[in-house]
Amino acid sequence: MKVAIIFGSKSDKEIMKKASDLLNEFEIEHKGYILSAHRVPEKLSETIKELEEKGVECIIAGAGLAAHLPGVIASQTTIPVIGVPIKAALEGMDALLSIVQMPKSIPVAAVGINNSFNAAMLSIEILALKYPEINKKLLEYRKTMKENFIKENEEGVEF
Repeated sequence: MKVAIIFGSKSDKEIMKKASDLLNEFEIEHKGYILSAHRVPEKLSETIKELEEKGVECIIAGAGLAAHLPGVIASQTTIPVIGVPIKAALEGMDALLSIVQMPKSIPVAAVGINNSFNAAMLSIEILALKYPEINKKLLEYRKTMKENFIKENEEGVEF
C-alpha cells in the first residue's frame, strides 16, 4: 500500500471517496481508515505505526471542525501528510485554518475545502518522483486533460 486515506467520521466518507476514485484510476494501492484524533487517539497512533511499518509513502487526512487529525498524524510520523479540510461549521474555513496553521517543523500540506481529489493528485505527484510508471500515467493524464479542455472550448462560449 502506497497511500493511506484517514478521516475522522463516517459522515466524511463521500468527500474522501473522490481521493480513492482518483487513486484507483492511477492504479495506486491505498486503504481508507476512519479514525478520530479525539475519540480514539490510541488507535490512531497504533495505526500510524502500522502504516510506517508497511511502507506507506503518503497519508491523506480529512477533517472538519477543529481539524486536528492531519496535524496529529504529522506530529507522529515523517510520512508526508496532505490535509483535506471538510466543510462543517464556518463553511469549512475553521478546518482550513486549523490545517494550514501548523507549528514550525511539523508541516501538513493542505488543499481546498472538500477537495480530496486534489489531495490524491498531490499524492500522485509525490509518488511520481520515485515511480516512473506513475510519472508516465501522470504525464498522460495531464496531456489528456489539456486536449479535452481545448476541444471542449474551441468553439467559443454562447451566452
